[in-house]
Amino acid sequence: MAISGVFSSFLVGRTATLAKSSSSSLPRLIAAPPTHSRVSMRTVTYAAASKLGTKTEKRDPRGIMKPRRASSEIQVFLGGVPETPRKNPVLKQIREYIKLYKLQDPQNKKIIICNGVLKKIFGGKERVGFVEIAGLINHHFK
Repeated sequence: MAISGVFSSFLVGRTATLAKSSSSSLPRLIAAPPTHSRVSMRTVTYAAASKLGTKTEKRDPRGIMKPRRASSEIQVFLGGVPETPRKNPVLKQIREYIKLYKLQDPQNKKIIICNGVLKKIFGGKERVGFVEIAGLINHHFK
């Protein structure tokens, strides 16, 4: 590992020279470039580069986008859908429901005032923050 400037010259054993700067009255240090630098480059062929930019086959969804079996509360909320990806579609539906029925607290828009349907999903809580929603719907997916 090479440290640039004066310290690399000091560590390698070379001496730095003092040179006067024409724009300033202060001297500046000039060090010779290191001769032992190691550069590694990866060569990529044209065929490999063309494969990197295009997707030839579609892969199965993973993580939170993989369809999971939903609980009965979420199935009722979504209209009888037995399997759905964990978060994105369900969170979108919940947000749309909140906006449709105007369930946000007027003083603090980050808080949701739960009605009967949302209480079933959120474990009987009266008020829920927008940040808490993702954590509260996790246990509904098996």
